[in-house]
Amino acid sequence: MELPIYHIDTFTDKIFAGNPAGVCLLSEWLPDEVMQSIAAENHLPATSFVISKDEKHEIRWFSPSEEEPLCGHGSLAAAYVLLRWIYPWLDEITFESKSGPITIRKQQDAYLINLPAHPAFPADMPEGIELGLGVEPRQLLKNDKFYLAILESEKQVRQLKPNLYKLDGLGLRRIVVTAPGDRTDFVSRYFKTQGLIQEDPVTGSAHCMLMPYWARRLNKNRLQAQQVSQRGGSLICELKQDRVMIKAQAIAYSQGTLTI
Repeated sequence: MELPIYHIDTFTDKIFAGNPAGVCLLSEWLPDEVMQSIAAENHLPATSFVISKDEKHEIRWFSPSEEEPLCGHGSLAAAYVLLRWIYPWLDEITFESKSGPITIRKQQDAYLINLPAHPAFPADMPEGIELGLGVEPRQLLKNDKFYLAILESEKQVRQLKPNLYKLDGLGLRRIVVTAPGDRTDFVSRYFKTQGLIQEDPVTGSAHCMLMPYWARRLNKNRLQAQQVSQRGGSLICELKQDRVMIKAQAIAYSQGTLTI
């Protein structure tokens, strides 16, 4: 079986930056273990699998180690492929997913991603968190996917070298750290203590949690964000009731064929 595969760098307009994702176009769903194996073989933060039939588009996302319930950059990569090569006459794609509908609209050289807001709420600070993070956060919050550690400065976020083994022992397996930005409204990084990829370069789904926090703290609903990982990425975000709108760019790195 041969399948088309694309490698797209998202949340950037330059290759070798932003967050890379694979996009695999299917006519029907493969067994979960096969899709998981493809994602592991790709060894990208996410591989998106898409089925398009009768103007209906379904999407699933796999990291190298597990299926993800929501993936912003994987959705952006899939929309980029469909709107550029498969349906170039369209300006908008809506994906049906396990997290509900995700609509992405092309806007000149950028894309507007419509994702569900996913606010976080105060959580107890575990004893020893400063040994795991390397700094004691001013506040800790959580939702059903991430912990959110609030730091004092962009410098702290950039210089962070967490001990993932100790964070894992504290149960902080998916932790986003954030602080006010020096030249943007806020900055962030995202660490995972389990799996093959320990720091995600740019995380759309994390901004579904970050935006409700920063919109409330800064008292404005349109914010400029930067994820300050090694690859880095920029996002313009807007909170609209229970939705987060993210404006970002993407660029193709490669396209080819999988043989399985």
